[in-house]
Formats: sequence, C-alpha cells, structure tokens
Amino acid sequence: MIHINFGKPMPIFPLDSVSLLPQQVVPLHIFEPRYRQMIERCLDSSGQLAMGVFSGDAWKLEYHGRPRLRRAVCVGHIVQHERLADGRFNVLIQGVCRAKIVREMPADGERLYREAMLEPIGNENAEADNLPEVRKRIEQLLHDGQIGKFTAAQPVLEWINNEEIPSAVLLELVTFALISEPAIRYRLLAEGDVGERANLIITELEHLDRMVKHARAQHPEKWPKGCSWN
Repeated sequence: MIHINFGKPMPIFPLDSVSLLPQQVVPLHIFEPRYRQMIERCLDSSGQLAMGVFSGDAWKLEYHGRPRLRRAVCVGHIVQHERLADGRFNVLIQGVCRAKIVREMPADGERLYREAMLEPIGNENAEADNLPEVRKRIEQLLHDGQIGKFTAAQPVLEWINNEEIPSAVLLELVTFALISEPAIRYRLLAEGDVGERANLIITELEHLDRMVKHARAQHPEKWPKGCSWN
C-alpha cells in the first residue's frame, strides 16, 4: 500500500492530455531542467508526483511559464529510474490515485517546477453495485463485437477472466488499453465515483464498436485511396 501525504504540496508535471491513470505504468524521458530538478527532489523524498493536464491550448504559447491547469490529476509513484550521465532521467511512473488541485503554490527562487496542494477524488478501492454486470458487458463487447478485433482486446479479455483482478481495477486497465479519446480519458480521471466511471466506459466502448462496425460495412470503393480496416 502506497501512502499519499495530502498535507504537503505535491510536484506537478503537466502535459497536454491525460498520460497516467491509476494502475497504469508509463515511461517518461526527463530532459528539461525544471523536471530534472523535480525528479531529483522526488527521488530524495517520497518518490511521488502528480501528472496534470493543461487547460485549453494557451499552453502552446505559455509552455515555459505557468499555463492554466485543469483540476484533476493522477498521483504517481516513481517505481524505476535511470540517471543518465548528462543529468537526464528515464523513469517509470505508476499511477496510484485520482486527486484534484486545491491551490497552486507560488513560485519561489529555488524551485523551478510547479507544486500544488491536492485532495483525493473518490475512493480508489471502492466497488459499485453494477460492476459485475459491467464486467459481463465488456466481455460481451470484446468477444462478440467489432472492437474484439483490436490488438489490445485479447489481454483485456484475459484480465476479465482473472477473478483475482477486482472490477474497479479492471475498469482502469480497460480505460488505458482501449480508450484513447482525450476528452473521455479526462472525464474518467476527474470522476470519483466508480459506478459513473463504469457507465462512461461502457458508453464509450459501445460507441467505438458502432463506429468500427459502420466503417467495416462501407464498400472498399468508398474508402479513401490507400486506406482499409485490415
């Protein structure tokens, strides 16, 4: 069990879309001086940081400043790191829990990166009443639907059939394996109720299945030149 201390500021690493969810492990190459300093300090303390999301497109012009952030973040833990000779890092970060930014800390003369006070969103260990039905519906979509042909579908089916994986954890695995739409991923990050997340996931998978079914039903002569669904 990883303990998160919400009583002190947490380093914030913002990107343009949701890059980390609870249970997910992502590799990052750290090269900017401010984030190299952040990783250094994380490794000297709890090893924890929060992966945030920029709000809107203004960050493209304000990237080296303090562009506005969306409230929801994923707190992550550095599970592996490699320090390169020139000061860069390769790190593996595992998502631990959802949280939201309560207030951002002011800049100071030493710290190059951003920090914020956070509070948790929902209960990561909660289970909802509808999860057994949701689990069956996901299995049905992957077994009988068009999205079952996706490369990622087979490992998801194996996770579904593994009764040792709790349904709430399964939902996180399904999200980062099958759902790539940035707006949906942020909604799933910001939603603290596991039952609501389950409903969002089913709705998105059904929508995706319909889209693929419709695309496959099109005649080849209607496809753009050089394109197919093989």
